[in-house]
Order: sequence, then structure tokens, then C-alpha cells
Amino acid sequence: MSNVNITSKGIKRILKRYNAEQAIAEYIWNGFDARANTINIRYKANALGKLDFLEVNDNGYGIDFNELKSKFEPFYESEKTIEIAVPANTSVMHGKNGVGRMTFFTFAHDAAWLTTFSSPEGLRSGEIRMSAERLNHYEPSQLTVPMAEETGTSVTFRNLLISEAYMQDVVIPFLVEEFCWFLELNSPKEYRILINGEALDHTINIAEKESLIIPDETSDTVFRVVYIQWKKALHRELSKYYFIDSRYNEVYKDFTTLNKKADDFFHSVYITSDFFDDFSFKNGDNDQQEVLFGRSKAAPEYRHLIKELGKYIQARRRPYLRAFGAKMVDRFEADGIFPTYPNDSEKLRKPVLEEMLISLYEKEPKLFTNLNTDQRKLFVRMFDLLLISGEADKLVTLLEGITELDDEERIELTALFVKTA
Repeated sequence: MSNVNITSKGIKRILKRYNAEQAIAEYIWNGFDARANTINIRYKANALGKLDFLEVNDNGYGIDFNELKSKFEPFYESEKTIEIAVPANTSVMHGKNGVGRMTFFTFAHDAAWLTTFSSPEGLRSGEIRMSAERLNHYEPSQLTVPMAEETGTSVTFRNLLISEAYMQDVVIPFLVEEFCWFLELNSPKEYRILINGEALDHTINIAEKESLIIPDETSDTVFRVVYIQWKKALHRELSKYYFIDSRYNEVYKDFTTLNKKADDFFHSVYITSDFFDDFSFKNGDNDQQEVLFGRSKAAPEYRHLIKELGKYIQARRRPYLRAFGAKMVDRFEADGIFPTYPNDSEKLRKPVLEEMLISLYEKEPKLFTNLNTDQRKLFVRMFDLLLISGEADKLVTLLEGITELDDEERIELTALFVKTA
């Protein structure tokens, strides 16, 4: 018998940001962190639709009983609310601090881990039990014989608080958005999440997918790229480049140039090449040793790749933003945002104003975010008045007082306003 060094209520306060679907996702991440390639979720409901049984199985390396303290005792004296962090530059070890194992209290009263792991003496198995009423207490027991012929872990949850409908309508859609990018990243390795034996279809979140080749003309280097635009946000993952070596191992990931733009252009870019087999992702601009003895970010091939990728995703984003801008203008019309035009000659201004707003959204969607109805009216009618005055080119100076513009954005907006004035 062992105890975690904090009260059960304290643990619940620390993990209070978690709901049932987030907690179930953490058990899946635990399996992938243990180098599993298949996670099998099984559940069964009774006649009333309430879950009687929920289980998460993985074929990872199991939980070594010599490491139980680090796996089940991550809390000490602090009761500060936390959220499990996502690794910044790699997709492995998502839940390395172990706190995700205690989130089951959000959807069940009891949890039991049956695990098989390798030891110097061969395969060994053990069982760990916990109750939501005593999250600071766990009961481990090592078994005398291994319970499986391969390593892996099965977590069984009893006395469940969620229904079959909740699993189907909330949990499974959540898992698609949580893991779609990760399953796509590891598709060459055939990573899978099974729900009652059926593979979770992460492709239902794909809005657009395209494969392309980016060669480097100064060398024989070839980069194979898969671009995906997602329908819905990727929760905590955001939009990133994933750099993959010839063995299909992710060696690094980083934000794309459009990650921080204020729109719903959710995307992932997967780049595979043997160029990344011997590559240092440290900032190598001033490190000649990196360039001489290995590839780095200072390599011309890498610089060429990033430049071409930036141009590519910018081109993919423009049509999306223009279509979204047109829908925004339609909503403005329905909400009475536009000024009224008392005569036919003044009505001729409206198409010009609409085109300006659509083009402006296409270039800077962040200008339209977080505006209430009155602010939208003021914003749109201010543009209309400047069109009347013939001083639309001065809008750039005005916009700089509202949001930060870089040199490229300033040039593009100036050209836009001169064109539409």
C-alpha cells in the first residue's frame, strides 16, 4: 500500500480543469508515450444507456513496478491548478509527469491497471488499483506469473459516470480533434486508435490534403511534403511543421509562419527527407561547426525549404480567407452593420466597401476579431467615410493604431487601399 503526498481533494483541485473526454485522451497519450502503436478502447452500456464498462488497452512497454513511485506519486505539497503540458518540439512523452493517470475521477469511481513489462528475469505482470475517493492512495500487487505474452497495459474503469451517448457524441469527436494530427504523423507506422474494434477515422477532420515535392536545385535533396488543412482546431497542438527522417521518425516540430494569425486556418505540414537523418535543429546560424560536421538550420537546403513552405501555405490560406471574408460581409448585411444609402448614386459605394472589407480580411483577419456589434458598425462606417473623403490610402496609418503591422503587411494594405479608393 502506498500514498501520494497530498490529499485526494487536493489532487482534484489540481486537476479541476479536466473533463471526461480530456481525461480519456490522457490515457490514450499514456499508451503512445509507452511506445504503443495501437490503443484499443472498449466500452459497453446497459439497457438505460449508462456505461457499465470502459477499458483502454495499449501494446506499449508496460509499467515497470520498480518505477511505480514516479508513475503514481507526482504530487507533493503544491495544490496549484495545472494542465498537462504539450511538448514544444517533439510529439513523444506527452504525459511524462504521470498526473494524467489520476484524472479518471472525472468519469469513473474506480480504476485498475493490469500491466505486463520486461524485467531482467523476463516478462512480469502487476496490478494497481485506485479509487476516486482516495486518489492519494494506490494498491499495487505484483503477480507471480505474467498475464500476457507481450508487454502492454490495460486500464479498466468501473462505476462510470458517463453514458453511451456521451461517448458517441462528445468523447469520440473530441478524440478525433485531439489525435488527428498525431495519427497522420505516424500513419507510415500504422498507428491506430480502435473504438470497440473499429479504427477511429481521423480523416473526417480533414478539409483539404495535398502532397507535393520540394526539390533543392543546388543539391540532390528532395523534401516530400504533405499539407493538411483541418476543419476544426487541434486543441493544444496548434499549426506546426513536422520534420521526419527517412525512417519515418519525427525528429523535430515547430510552429508554421501562420500559427499566430487570428483566423481558423488550422493546418499541419509533414516534411519527410533523408536530409533530416543527421540534422541539428539548434539555432545554427552562427555555429560553423554545426554546418561543417552536420546539417543545421543554417544549411541552404533548409532555408530554401522553409521559404518555399511559407509561400505555399500563404497561397493555400488566401482563398480560404477570402471565402470566409465573403461570409463575414453577408453576416454584416444580416446584422445591419452597413450604413444606409438613401439614393442610387450613394449605393454604388457599397460594392466597393464590401470588396475592401473582404480584401482586408484576406490580408489581416485579426482586425475583425473580438469586435462587438457597435464596434463593427463603427469600424465599417469609418471605412465608408474615408472612401467618401478619397483618403483611403490613409487607412494604413489608422490601422497601425489598432494593430501591429509588419513591413510586408503595411505594403500590401497600402496597395489594397490605393486600388479600391
